[in-house]
Amino acid sequence: MYETGYADGYAMSATTIYWIIFIGIAIASWIVQWNLNRKTTQYSEMRSYRGLTGKEVAEMMLRDNGITDVKVISTEGRLTDHYNPADRTVNLSEIVYGSNSIMAVAVAAHECGHAVQHAYAYGPLALRSKLVPVVSFASQWMQWLLLGGMLMLSYTGSGTVLLIGVILFSMTTLFSFITLPVEIDASRRAIKWLDSAGLTDARTHSASVDALRAAAYTYVVAALGSLATLLYYVMLLVGSRRND
Repeated sequence: MYETGYADGYAMSATTIYWIIFIGIAIASWIVQWNLNRKTTQYSEMRSYRGLTGKEVAEMMLRDNGITDVKVISTEGRLTDHYNPADRTVNLSEIVYGSNSIMAVAVAAHECGHAVQHAYAYGPLALRSKLVPVVSFASQWMQWLLLGGMLMLSYTGSGTVLLIGVILFSMTTLFSFITLPVEIDASRRAIKWLDSAGLTDARTHSASVDALRAAAYTYVVAALGSLATLLYYVMLLVGSRRND
């Protein structure tokens, strides 16, 4: 009876801690997203130093880095900019592709930073690419396993299914944290090249750094949120084993 009460208390404690962290992460996520939208609007209305469009900047950066097998194309949507290593394309959203704003230039250079990483076999990017199939598989099954595992843990006391779900979830958490240095390095490469290519002055340099930093915060919050959720499930497992 003592062990059952201890386990119930431990589970309640884990749930309470999780909800406190979850609410904190949710608030932080909202603030970061609000700030990103604000910065996007602000810097999308400011003309870049040289007046080049996102497409022109991307092609110039690729060329300066000796990359000739990557195409710059336009893609639909907002904030859909990305580099695709599979077909070697830099995909720029419509408001970035044809715009000469500070935001467009910074985003275009950032995405080309990923192409440069790929060309020079940047370690974290290579590791993230290898994890994509694993994360894709984990994303398809982990929610069902976590849900089923928690039900089995409650009704049968078995944590085996939940453990499998936690292992899969840990892969997505690892992926989130590996993404951080990849994104930060791409921004670093972008700013360094923009400065060396003479595409920024004091005003646009600061604005470009600020814009890319605002975008980077979204990855930080996502990684911390994933870690908090993972720790919650781990605490449930530890609590169940203490009751065995």
